[in-house]
Amino acid sequence: MPAFPHSTTTTATAATAVPPSLSLPVIEAAFPRQLHPYWPRLQEKTRTWLLEKRLMPPEKVAEYADGLCYTDLMAGCYPTAPDDVLQAIADYSAWFFAWDDRHDRDIIHRRPEAWQRLRLCLHTALDSPHEHLRHRDPLVAAFADCVVRMYSFVSARWNARFARHFHAVIEAYDREFHNRIEGIIPTVEDYLALRRLTFAHWIWTDLLEASAGRELPDHVRKHPAFRRAALLTQEFSAWYNDLCSLPKEIAGDEVHNLGISLIKHEGMALEEAIAEVRRRILKCVSDFISVERSTLRFADDLDDGTVRGKELSTAVRDCVGTMRSWFSAVYWFHHESGRYMVDSWDDRSTPPYVNNEAAGEK
Repeated sequence: MPAFPHSTTTTATAATAVPPSLSLPVIEAAFPRQLHPYWPRLQEKTRTWLLEKRLMPPEKVAEYADGLCYTDLMAGCYPTAPDDVLQAIADYSAWFFAWDDRHDRDIIHRRPEAWQRLRLCLHTALDSPHEHLRHRDPLVAAFADCVVRMYSFVSARWNARFARHFHAVIEAYDREFHNRIEGIIPTVEDYLALRRLTFAHWIWTDLLEASAGRELPDHVRKHPAFRRAALLTQEFSAWYNDLCSLPKEIAGDEVHNLGISLIKHEGMALEEAIAEVRRRILKCVSDFISVERSTLRFADDLDDGTVRGKELSTAVRDCVGTMRSWFSAVYWFHHESGRYMVDSWDDRSTPPYVNNEAAGEK
């Protein structure tokens, strides 16, 4: 059974078996899971949205959408967001996975022209989403829909920051495209820098503010403790994804994985690389626990007796709570989602939920 029971309770007891090589007892003990009470409705509405936006064929949605657990992930990552904000984030997350799959299929089937068309369309849709809501490519139209909705929650200033951050994500995906086509495995440092973009570290951090219902001023958002806590949350998530994805990505001839870079450029054996990735992941957890305390003290200092100070203090505390939620949500997602169950696939290099025709093949 999944670790999230099918109920509207805000906590859940893990019942999912975790392989020893992927087990992190500190997460299971110190980071209790939370589930947004809107989750059952969220799952239903995102499933409907995937159909309406034609991001997956009906038969794929029926067979795989719930088992991929995309809504479970976001309901755990942003457990206190307003319902409409969480719905927009969950649909955007589902879109992001679909985009990642298209990117992968364009590489596997050597479709550079198709990828470049998509890349340029996403850039323009990001800057003028209303004009792309009926784009002929469902992936572009769905992206425009996500952007329009998310832009409605915060300010124009926040929107411009989100757009700047996502333009960089698109370009990072383009670098990944060329690396994979040419078989280039980046060095560890180059990979870590690229991963911060392809995992969209700063997008998910921007969405902390939408979830908290308040845009943070620069001196708060860029405070060293706050920024460090946010980065550690995302580094943990990206590197744990690398650890769990390693069999899938080796099977698919991937070149972007911390473990693969360690093997190629640091001369490590597979077992050594896995141990090193685990070490880095666990350090993220211990460092977060330490900086979390500093960030909460910073939140206390913001409450200076004024209304604005109290609101900022509350917003920072909300953001830190959401950062903490990412650890358990990401951890359990990787052991429940069909996205990582490579051993159950007929072809270890081709996910069963991927439709090549929908991905652009003729």
